[in-house]
Amino acid sequence: MKLLVTGASGFVGRHAVAGLTLAYPEAEIVALGSDPGMTRIDLTDRAAVGALVSDVRPYGCLHLAAISAIGTARSDPDAAWRVNLHATLDLARALLTHAPECRLVFASSSEVYGASFRAGVPLDETAAPAPQNIYAATKAAADLALGAMVADGLRVMRMRPFNHTGPGQQDSFVVAAFARQVARIAAGRQAPVMEVGALDPLRDFLDVRDVVAAYAACLQPRRDLPPGTVLNLASGRPVRIGDILTALLALGGVEARIETGRALLRPVDIRYAVGNASAAGAALDWQPQIPWAQTLEDVWQDWRLRVATDEAA
Repeated sequence: MKLLVTGASGFVGRHAVAGLTLAYPEAEIVALGSDPGMTRIDLTDRAAVGALVSDVRPYGCLHLAAISAIGTARSDPDAAWRVNLHATLDLARALLTHAPECRLVFASSSEVYGASFRAGVPLDETAAPAPQNIYAATKAAADLALGAMVADGLRVMRMRPFNHTGPGQQDSFVVAAFARQVARIAAGRQAPVMEVGALDPLRDFLDVRDVVAAYAACLQPRRDLPPGTVLNLASGRPVRIGDILTALLALGGVEARIETGRALLRPVDIRYAVGNASAAGAALDWQPQIPWAQTLEDVWQDWRLRVATDEAA
């Protein structure tokens, strides 16, 4: 049993490799990434992707590789389309050609719902994709294209996780950005001033380890999931961004002046983005297990250690 994991050296990828190793100790995990011991490959090189899939012929593939930071996608949209859409389609075509029985688990995103969140209720999988930024558009395009390839025989599961965080995340995402600044202030390496974006939006947050558990459940050989399945991964609970800031300041035992950074504000923002994951509960016997307070504590401790040991943090 071979499992192929793309984006294995990224934040979610490292947790995924660890989680899949525990869930499937008998499996050979082929991890694509830049960490030592991982297989390095340019996923935008169609020929290289085809050769790799032909050689590995995986039973399952967890496709995580992406340009996932909204700001990064906005600054280089051509790269976002190449990686998030075209490389994804090349991988899917390679699987159809060389490993047609492979179950592909695609990490889409709740961002694809975009303007549909204006309904102001937790969205389930029937909500219309209505992306409002480049990242969301690339993910929505790949999500829909993979769904269409089911007719060609692609055994794809499309997962739409809501915001997820945890230890190891980079500070291009809001929880890690807050935690890094708090850790720097606590260590005396930053003036007691926090630069933030919008604090009033309500978001649905998960622990990355809970998200990885859902991905692992999708790859269970005995689990019968129809090709093309779409599943939200969500807690169903709204969390105010400003309350996350308050909690991390309390964990760090510091006080700070709060300043809004214009560069941190999105051109288009949604006030309320919460999901309904009842379908994932039924299909995967899955629900979030890690308390939100524990997630914040783990993120804080991770950044406290990083700041203490890394001059660049």
